[in-house]
Amino acid sequence: MSSASIILAVILVAVLVAIVARELRTRRRPRHLTPSSSRIVFPFVAQGLSQRGLDAALRIARNEDATLVPAFLARVPLHLPLDTALPRECESGLPLLEVVEQRAMLAGVPVDSRIERGRTLRHALLELVGHEQFDTMVVAAVDGTEAGFHPDDIGWLLEHVGGEIIVIRSGGRIGFTPRHARVRRVRRRSHALNR
Repeated sequence: MSSASIILAVILVAVLVAIVARELRTRRRPRHLTPSSSRIVFPFVAQGLSQRGLDAALRIARNEDATLVPAFLARVPLHLPLDTALPRECESGLPLLEVVEQRAMLAGVPVDSRIERGRTLRHALLELVGHEQFDTMVVAAVDGTEAGFHPDDIGWLLEHVGGEIIVIRSGGRIGFTPRHARVRRVRRRSHALNR
């Protein structure tokens, strides 16, 4: 065999491997995800969402062929109408919702996102369960300074909300810090270093 024949054979094998690999990837990940009748609710707040909680919710939804329902819980101050626009809350909450949607699409999990308003976290949770049919709710518990729900809120949730509730210890945080908050942190750190 000549060197030109060997090079041609190697190129053909590489092209065939690339075609087969692409075909396998597209078979594993459907292009259009159809919502399922089984629903996994994953509530979170604007301060951030738990990496471990999101991973668990996606794993459960994928294993049960369920639709993931990420629910951004927006708090509305008492002096404002409940249906008022909340630009500050949405500035940090909507990018998180988009992250969840993108991660779900990559995992092959259908998504049906929600934004639920309430005067408090518990009020928003009550509104959510009043509007949403679900099989399982996955919540992340606060772990130190990480994003998640406080133990008091989780206890309240277990007492007042029916259905299966899975509590995941928070770990790792996905969040978007406003520019002014980043500056404060940097200043605090630099002040501490100067001591």
